[in-house]
Amino acid sequence: MRVASLLAGIGLFSLSAAAIAQQAEPVFTPEAVRAHVEFLSDDLLEGRDTGSKGYEIAARYVATRFEALGLKPAGENGGWYQQVGLQQTDPGANPGTVTVSGPAGEKSWAHATDVLVGLSAREPRLDVSAPLVFVGYGIENARLGLDDYRGLDVKGKIVVTLQGYPKGLPSEEGAHVSATKAEAAERHGAIGMVSIATLQSAKARPWEKIVHFADEPGFAWVSPDGKPNSSAPGIRASAMLNAPAAEAVFAGAPRTLARIRAEADKAGGKPKGFALKTSIRIQGESTTKRVTSPNVAAILPGSDPKLAAEYVVLSAHLDHIGLASAKPGDTAETDRINNGALDNAAGIATMLEVARAAAESPDKPRRSIIFLASTGEEKGLIGADYFARHPTVPADRIVGNVDLDMPLLLYPFTDVIAFGADHSSLGAMVAKAVAPMGVKLSPDPMPQEGIFTRSDHYMFVRQGVPAVFLATGFANGGEKAWGEFLSGNYHHPGDDMMQKIDWQAGARFAEANYRITRAMADADTPPLWIEGDFFGDTFAAGKQRAPKAGK
Repeated sequence: MRVASLLAGIGLFSLSAAAIAQQAEPVFTPEAVRAHVEFLSDDLLEGRDTGSKGYEIAARYVATRFEALGLKPAGENGGWYQQVGLQQTDPGANPGTVTVSGPAGEKSWAHATDVLVGLSAREPRLDVSAPLVFVGYGIENARLGLDDYRGLDVKGKIVVTLQGYPKGLPSEEGAHVSATKAEAAERHGAIGMVSIATLQSAKARPWEKIVHFADEPGFAWVSPDGKPNSSAPGIRASAMLNAPAAEAVFAGAPRTLARIRAEADKAGGKPKGFALKTSIRIQGESTTKRVTSPNVAAILPGSDPKLAAEYVVLSAHLDHIGLASAKPGDTAETDRINNGALDNAAGIATMLEVARAAAESPDKPRRSIIFLASTGEEKGLIGADYFARHPTVPADRIVGNVDLDMPLLLYPFTDVIAFGADHSSLGAMVAKAVAPMGVKLSPDPMPQEGIFTRSDHYMFVRQGVPAVFLATGFANGGEKAWGEFLSGNYHHPGDDMMQKIDWQAGARFAEANYRITRAMADADTPPLWIEGDFFGDTFAAGKQRAPKAGK
């Protein structure tokens, strides 16, 4: 071989190496994000309702994308799917009544008037009567200094609780203890629970909006013993009461409902409980059926011999709410398909693009990454709860979760929100990962909504896994876009491809999540709960901690 040819070959090799190095950074395109969203929100899928044919089509789409990327199946029996058995509970022919008896006599209300009767997944013919006890907010948590059951006997009785939690309580801790009221009532022997709005909750969610969902079915995953899962099976009956029924409950009480609500409306207000002079009868009928709907899961194996046995999870819910019920005046042309383009085809599209980039990267992640498309989020975070409790990998090896739910791709976002960021080292990890993009991490801009407990990541938190829910932020036009979407196309047929979606923002959101996922997967130390954190101490006692800021 001539020297000139050898040198030329070396030069060519050097150029090729440089070119490869330049191509190492993944590319995210608006077209790729749009293609995923376009398919998943197509009318053919009829809104991807849990257990529907449209959802099954969406699940197969995700599975084929995972397979095309060369990922490993992470479902059951070596497949892509983790089948989740569900019980669907629907209102029966007589959906229910609430009857209040006491000093003012007896009065009844039919379901969906001034009362809402909760569906009973375990009692198709519900008929429960018991004396009433007011228990304030109905919260019991020593760490937060709350013990609303102190001095009260509620065994065999039905408790009356105020909605929400005391003003001034940290929003995420408050949202958690509010979501676990039934469990507290069960611990004290109550057999039912009735909730009444505070002034604050009534303003946030007027009764007219709540009653709109009166006939929605209930869903629960089915446990191995064949029973529908319940966090508090001892609470046999439940109901929500509007003002007239709520006033009747407090007939003859030592304190009026108006005074109680006024106290609750003050910062730190914690109305004390007392036995009421009334009793209640809650009746209802329901029908049940069993359906199956899969989670779809894949693994990109880690490259580090020591860290590959640890798993980080990037999740997004695949389901939406299906077809809207026909209304008077609807015609054959009326659009009743809730396509769910942003909620949450956009989240799934983001996850798929992160999976593609990670699978194609010549520099493989150190930890293994699980990509999870969950079912039943709109029915109560069911698929994520099932996976978090029945993971297809060793539960103690799941070290972190980022969940993608409804990224609002309607404006060129410049910040992101990581709900739950203050509780673990994931907050700092997210902020550092997106900083090179000129994107900032912002605090929760709507703490009153209790979003921390309303998306799939919360189910990983309850299993002791540091987790955040990532969304586009309020800066650069985001606040206006969020306000208009939540009051307009959210859970409405208008959430479709006719919206002015900013596909470049979609590509940018995918890049941000790739950076975050790789940060979790490649760090020497996995995500850790911060020392002294409420959720870490509640669900992950004894595990390694990250120091508080400034230490």
